[in-house]
Amino acid sequence: MSLALREDFTQDEGRRFQRVAVSLFGRYMLECRDEFPCQTVQMSPGDVLLFGPQKPTIGERVVVYLDELGRFVGLTDRLTPSGFSITLSMPPQKRDRLADQLVWFANRHAIGLPEDRRHERIVPIMRRAMLHLPDQREAIVKIKDISLSGVGLETDIRPVIGTMVAIGSTSARVVRHFEGGFACEFTKPFSPGEIDESTRL
Repeated sequence: MSLALREDFTQDEGRRFQRVAVSLFGRYMLECRDEFPCQTVQMSPGDVLLFGPQKPTIGERVVVYLDELGRFVGLTDRLTPSGFSITLSMPPQKRDRLADQLVWFANRHAIGLPEDRRHERIVPIMRRAMLHLPDQREAIVKIKDISLSGVGLETDIRPVIGTMVAIGSTSARVVRHFEGGFACEFTKPFSPGEIDESTRL
């Protein structure tokens, strides 16, 4: 990222939490329900600075899905030439978990792990799992990949976005469809280091 871009995000007074400079990819949805790709610039347990192609209005509710961290909801509190900042709304337990995850991301740089070594795209050895739907139906599905925050499933089944399901014994919510399957966000995300190729849901 250029110095000029970083400077767009440095003027932020009165923050309650210290931000970590972290680059995570994802998408965000505005109140009009339009979605756009985004990238984090800095993040704390209380707010996040993003840049993306479409800016919300001040006070607008924004839903953000980050590949390695999952879903967040917040209100826009500032616009910058390169993006915007939102104040996150979450319970204390999730805020504490986010603080631990951000520390891990910061330490990843300190100990020299490669940038492309990401745990959010693990393909498990055991790729078959039982999908439990709220209407009591069950189906065997194929796991495309697992992340700390969710799972991609290969199946012809298309639950409505927002549907609560269980993959094996793991509770999750359907967040998007893709060709050949759909993606779910875990109700309780894994912590860094808790998943690997041997993980079974």
